[in-house]
Amino acid sequence: MERKRLVLCSVVAFLGVLSAATGFAAEATRIKASEVKFVSTTQCSYPRSPALGLGLTAAAALLVAHIIINIPTGCICCKRTSRSWNSYWTKALVFYVISWFTFVIAFLLLLTGSALNDQHGEESVYFGNYYCYVVKPGVFAGGAILAIASVVFGIFYYLTLNTAKNTSEPWGNSAVPNQGGGIAMGQPQFPTQTSQDPVFVHEDTYNRRQFT
Repeated sequence: MERKRLVLCSVVAFLGVLSAATGFAAEATRIKASEVKFVSTTQCSYPRSPALGLGLTAAAALLVAHIIINIPTGCICCKRTSRSWNSYWTKALVFYVISWFTFVIAFLLLLTGSALNDQHGEESVYFGNYYCYVVKPGVFAGGAILAIASVVFGIFYYLTLNTAKNTSEPWGNSAVPNQGGGIAMGQPQFPTQTSQDPVFVHEDTYNRRQFT
């Protein structure tokens, strides 16, 4: 079990680093305003940029890492029972929410930035009466930072949830304790009482026995 956790965390960490690295690389290679040339009154010339491929790679790596984390753990809200409210569950829930929140924003930034960089969107560069669009600075970098944060909190969530399962086992029915306790059960040591019908003696007979 420990080996499985180590392998899973290592793979997810590698994908997180890959996502962040390609995100920063996309930020460095994105099309900048100074690189755009105004060809005519209605046409702009854009240089070729690998930011599209790098941004898509970063988004894909982040998505795979998030899937690997959440498939073995599942939805924490669906597993909570009346006995599962403890410190481990609270920490796991916080890590779960932060991981999903940062994942959604990072994925959208990386994916949208890649598409807009290829279509020349977001920030406008004004040439006379015509606008040539480029991606705003910091879009890919912000996605990269949030991607690594999402992976880190996802690993924390995975480890905390497994710790909660191994310590108090709050996610299912607890095992029924052994009521025998290793003590052999036997027959009671006191004699069994037998019930008999009471015998009624006439009062005169009882008095004669007393005077005899």
